[in-house]
Amino acid sequence: MTNNPCQILLGSASPRRRELLAGLDIPFTAVSIDADESYPADLHAGDIPCYISRAKARAYIRQLDDNQLLITADTIVWLDGHMLGKPHNAEDAKAMLRALSAKTHQVYTAVTFAKKSQQPTANNQSLVLSTIVDCTDVTFAELTDAEIDYYISQYRPFDKAGAYGVQEWIGYVACTEIRGSYFNVMGFPVHRVYRFLKDNGYV
Repeated sequence: MTNNPCQILLGSASPRRRELLAGLDIPFTAVSIDADESYPADLHAGDIPCYISRAKARAYIRQLDDNQLLITADTIVWLDGHMLGKPHNAEDAKAMLRALSAKTHQVYTAVTFAKKSQQPTANNQSLVLSTIVDCTDVTFAELTDAEIDYYISQYRPFDKAGAYGVQEWIGYVACTEIRGSYFNVMGFPVHRVYRFLKDNGYV
């Protein structure tokens, strides 16, 4: 769908993000990035994935060529003023899902677009970063302990923020309302990604 000579790289190991970007019919190459995903304690809500997605981009700077555009992303679940990241184990996942039960939470995804600068600055910042943040409100029905245990044992959501995937069984039975992008809840707001690429001449 693009005649742009710039090669698009998706810096993500997430099969969901790879599938969603592929759905735009835009050629890209997936690459893995090993980045420090810690963040300052004073950050809140959408500022957290924004910081982490930019850190992922900076971690890849040495491998990025001049004719490449790197896309990185990070997703968090935000509930009652606290972040829910990826659960460490089954007990952690159970605690998260119990907290989400019968409540509305926010899913924030930040997507960073990174390109090498043709004019490095005095502080050697040779990477140009643009970041978008999308937010979706998600409401869950009340979940029983048996439902939570079943979902965790069958789907093992340990690689997902908030310990759930909206596209899985738990989304079918518990998600009563979504205000905003469904794909953002999956971890990649493809409508915003497409708009950025189009507005900047990449498609």
